Amino acid sequence: MVFNIVPTVFELALVSSILGIKCGAAFAGISLGCVAIYSLFTLITTQWRTKFRVYMNQAENEAGNKAIDSLINYETVKYFNNEEFESKRYDNVLKKYEDASLKTTTSLAFLNFGQNAIFSAALSGIMILAANQIVQGNMTVGDLVMVNGLLFQLSIPLGFLGSVYREVRQALIDMQTMFTLMTMETAIKNKEFAPYLHVDPKSSSIKFENVSFDYGPGKQILNDFTATIPAGKKVAIVGGSGSGKSTLVRLLYRFYEPKKGRILIGNNDIRDVDLESLRKAIAIVPQDSVLFHDTIKHNLHYGDLKATEEEVMQASKMAELHDSIVKWPQGYHTQVGERGLKLSGGEKQRVAIARAILKNTPILVFDEATSSLDSITEHNILQALRRATDGKTSICIAHRLSTVMDADEILVLQNGKVTESGTHETLIKNGNSLYSKLWAAQHHTKN
Repeated sequence: MVFNIVPTVFELALVSSILGIKCGAAFAGISLGCVAIYSLFTLITTQWRTKFRVYMNQAENEAGNKAIDSLINYETVKYFNNEEFESKRYDNVLKKYEDASLKTTTSLAFLNFGQNAIFSAALSGIMILAANQIVQGNMTVGDLVMVNGLLFQLSIPLGFLGSVYREVRQALIDMQTMFTLMTMETAIKNKEFAPYLHVDPKSSSIKFENVSFDYGPGKQILNDFTATIPAGKKVAIVGGSGSGKSTLVRLLYRFYEPKKGRILIGNNDIRDVDLESLRKAIAIVPQDSVLFHDTIKHNLHYGDLKATEEEVMQASKMAELHDSIVKWPQGYHTQVGERGLKLSGGEKQRVAIARAILKNTPILVFDEATSSLDSITEHNILQALRRATDGKTSICIAHRLSTVMDADEILVLQNGKVTESGTHETLIKNGNSLYSKLWAAQHHTKN
């Protein structure tokens, strides 16, 4: 506005005034008409070109997403011999991008041609008018040069103004996704002046009170779920697939909010406390551990970025990972690849366990923490985890019941509710219980 539009308007007014006073109203009218038609043509054409730029951006994003997706999942592509299929998919998207890009370029050429044609027509018109005035003796050759110079003087800011408007418009289109994201409200956010959650081993009990939750209509996961995990105790949650075990963890971390009911840590409703402090109080070993494309040391250190190198190595030893790492050519500086693809499933799971140990929080959550480990490694890690969880509140989600035999209490989930609870010994005695049936199925025994 300051450096382009305002000076251009001022210059237009000045040029038109000089032409009107010195040469007559017709000259001023041509200059004003040239600017008006030029501006209107630029606005309309740029608006029309907008959709091509939008299509091009969409096609470019789609092409990038397809390329990254197929490259990250290259093993799956090769397992099913679908390289040609992925190539064709990528080629089809690139064809869309090519078409949109060509339309963007040709429409830009049309805009530039139209702008030059309008200005050339105005310049030709004013020169013819000046020539007639010279023939009639009303103007001199010097006046013709002045008129030509003044009109040419307008061409520079007009051309610059057109390009500035076009670039600003194009930039706004390119930033449209960002603006859309900025207008979205965060579903889970802190309450104003939410207090910091201070959790110690004595106040780390967890209560689920009549919690109901669904991911959408017809997908009811939890239905009036009520349970208490006493401070310093290990409570296991078992049940069939889709019974809501992992959903409890997401609700505890406040990735989602319950549709009904509440969750308490100590005597604090987790919706009323500072979100960051809540997540700092909980460490988790997720079912699917995803690693960064960096060194194994960086991925281990991620559990607590303030931890010393000695503490990182100690956590690695507790997770039965240190001996494997030191045998690698670059040791702790070994790159793990995209999403940890250079590591086995068991090694990735041990990295997740080491991270949880390193975070050293009063509440620990294990979501199928040893599902990818062999029996010997699992036994050793379970011993380490018992030491790590000593005196801490821990939730252990498991399909393999042998990993939760030592739990202080076992909760059996079915249809979004706790249908059975007790220790391993008490639950196994009831031959008709779901727990005893699961145990029998896993160990091929008959009760």
